Amino acid sequence: MSQSPINRSPDLRKLVDDGYEVDIVADHLVIYNVPYVNADKQVKLGNLVSTLNLAGDVTTRPDTHVVMFRGEYPCNQEGHELTKIKCGSERQEIGDGLVVDHSFSSIPREGSQKTNYSDYHHKMTTYINIISSHAEAIDPNVTARTRRVIESKEPDSVFNYLDTASSRAGITAISDKLKLQKIAIIGLGGTGSYVLDLVAKTPLREIHIFDGDDFLQHNAFRSPGAPSIKELKALPKKVGHYSDLYTSMRKGIFPHDFHINSSNVDILDEMEFVFLCMDQGEAKEPIIEKLEKLGIPFIDVGMGIECVDGKLLGILRVTTSTNEQRDHVRNKKRISFLENKANDVYSQNIQIAELNALNAALAVIKWKKLFGFYLDLEQEHFCTYALDGNSLINEDQNEAANSPLI
Repeated sequence: MSQSPINRSPDLRKLVDDGYEVDIVADHLVIYNVPYVNADKQVKLGNLVSTLNLAGDVTTRPDTHVVMFRGEYPCNQEGHELTKIKCGSERQEIGDGLVVDHSFSSIPREGSQKTNYSDYHHKMTTYINIISSHAEAIDPNVTARTRRVIESKEPDSVFNYLDTASSRAGITAISDKLKLQKIAIIGLGGTGSYVLDLVAKTPLREIHIFDGDDFLQHNAFRSPGAPSIKELKALPKKVGHYSDLYTSMRKGIFPHDFHINSSNVDILDEMEFVFLCMDQGEAKEPIIEKLEKLGIPFIDVGMGIECVDGKLLGILRVTTSTNEQRDHVRNKKRISFLENKANDVYSQNIQIAELNALNAALAVIKWKKLFGFYLDLEQEHFCTYALDGNSLINEDQNEAANSPLI
């Protein structure tokens, strides 16, 4: 990945200038070859690891005083563990080959008052001094300031800046399960646009978006973001509008300004997953037939909203189809291949952003379950949310499937 957080952050740059072997791996700050003493009073080298708190690609003040360590547990020159900083000892794979064995806790003080680390140079050098001073007492020639240049081994990220949400929560390795090569979102109306908003924040390599419609004024009231009057007057295509919106955050969004039908459905051949977010049931049939033939899992979303006594009520639906379970789609008519009814208020583009967002969230949560991000105990393939009773119902559980797709 880019070295810009190191180059643009004065505290990280100072660590490099001081001669430490600094790297960023799986959105964590790493300093390699820190000398320490093991229980046999031998001088060894370990890696010091910290989460990163960033604003864009520049560090802010550390939000935790805890660090992690790869190696044996550090001791003093007599071979006794440094118990004053001991926080925990459990091997953990953070992601991208980064592994830690221990965690340390040392809160800085100003006089008798506890305080915070001023920056990452302050934090990392404090721990290096605590750990390495005992190694230097045995061998005065050892130092963590090796002045070796370290190139990042992490492949180019799809994001324009680090995903510190995952690193701060310690779930980078879990997030990596979502590194699919290609997925598609067919339909960028209210629900489809929120699906894009959610999956754009995952490490998917390529997100292909399909919609032939223009982005109009009513779309602005049921989709993410806040387009300006100037943007609306330009009458952009939906896929162009959303591609521009999310390109500021990430790479790998591919806009296709046409509708998918039987004549061009082959464009989905290389997809690993598909979200169907289309209003018209008739248009879904050739797409679903193709996905089933290719063995591509997909999720179809929909909602039915009615006006009764001056109030809206209705149901949101998420239908999942995988190789392990597909029969329910037709046998139970979980997806309609008919045109929308004339009295369905939703077909008139009613502006209900919160329902679009909820429908999208339910679909993306299910997608993440399929690929092992979330635990999926019921493995339902059909889910409905009833607005008036605020009830969520799972059906079509797949009892045979006991493992994620990947």
